[in-house]
Amino acid sequence: MEYSIRNCERTDLSQLVVLCQKHAEFEKAEFVPEGKATSLEKAIFAENPKLYCLVVATKETIIGYVSYTIDYSTWDAAEFIHMDCLFLEEQARSFGIGAILIGKLQQIGREKNCINIQWQTPQFNERAIKFYHRIGGKGKDKVRFTLNL
Repeated sequence: MEYSIRNCERTDLSQLVVLCQKHAEFEKAEFVPEGKATSLEKAIFAENPKLYCLVVATKETIIGYVSYTIDYSTWDAAEFIHMDCLFLEEQARSFGIGAILIGKLQQIGREKNCINIQWQTPQFNERAIKFYHRIGGKGKDKVRFTLNL
C-alpha cells in the first residue's frame, strides 16, 4: 500500500470529518458532522493551535489520522501528549501504519520535551488494546466521565 504521513491540510478537512464519523461509529458514539469542518479548521490552523493532526494520505484521499494535544500533568508537573484519536480505515490496518503514527508522536513528544503520551480506548476494542500492549503501552483502570455543558 502506497501512502504518506503528513500534517493535516485545509483540503483534508471534509474527508477528516468523514473519518471522524466512521471512528465514532466504530466506538458506538454519537457524532453530528454539521459544523465540524469549520470547528476543526479553527482548532488546527489557529496561530496557537488547540489540536494537531497527522493524516495518512494516498494519492486519492486520506485513509487515517491521529490527532493530539499538548497537555500538562499536575502530578508530573510536566507536559505530555494526549493522543485524542487514532483511526485507520479497515483496508489500511495490519500494515504497521498505527505503529508508525505512534512513532511520529513519540518523536514530536521528545522534540517538545513531553514526558509521555497518554490515550484511551474502549474496553471492547480488543484489537487496539492488543496493539497498544504490543508497542509497550501500559493500561490504567479508570472510568472516563463526561459532563455535558
